[in-house]
Amino acid sequence: MTTPLVAVLDYGIGNLHSARKALEKMGADARLTADAGLIADADGVVLPGVGAFGACMNNLRSHGLERPALDAAASGRPFLGICVGTQMLFDSSEEDPGERGLGVIPGTVRWIPPGVKRPQMQWNRLELRRHDDPMLRGLGGDSWVYFVHSLHGVPDDPSVVAATCEYGGTLNAAFRRDHVFATQFHPEKSSTPGLQLLENFVRISAASRDGASA
Repeated sequence: MTTPLVAVLDYGIGNLHSARKALEKMGADARLTADAGLIADADGVVLPGVGAFGACMNNLRSHGLERPALDAAASGRPFLGICVGTQMLFDSSEEDPGERGLGVIPGTVRWIPPGVKRPQMQWNRLELRRHDDPMLRGLGGDSWVYFVHSLHGVPDDPSVVAATCEYGGTLNAAFRRDHVFATQFHPEKSSTPGLQLLENFVRISAASRDGASA
């Protein structure tokens, strides 16, 4: 496998360094960058995020990265959203109703239903919905991953949900739309299953670079 160039969008907020280090561990040439040219040249692109939806969107725009992020998501190259980076891919969020998201995944980010502690800050078991997704390769039916969130994405098209978890009801935990994959959980903090997912992303990015199938 060739070493793929993976651009981790650096907009000054989020789990940037931990995501980059985990991708490097899995074999990528992972770079934190706000350079539109490097992002356009990358074999795979990652949008991480922690904190509030509105603050992350504002920072993305103030760093001039909204258009490069949209172009990357539409380019057909592998694209990975993580945590609030995943939420930013939706149209809007109940956390900041006046703030516009990227609209890559049509739908709304909604609060976890009442009756459980918010945020969910714990390990939880993934229920895979799209077992044949190459990003989920090697993740069996007993994969536990780490969450820190109070909201989850609710897409207009339920078929884009790749995995769920149970926490006061069924929450959407991962999504697939075209070449975009996104996780509400933190793969870089999720031990073996999370590293497997990141390894899958690196492999898919390398295959994309080589023009081969992952």
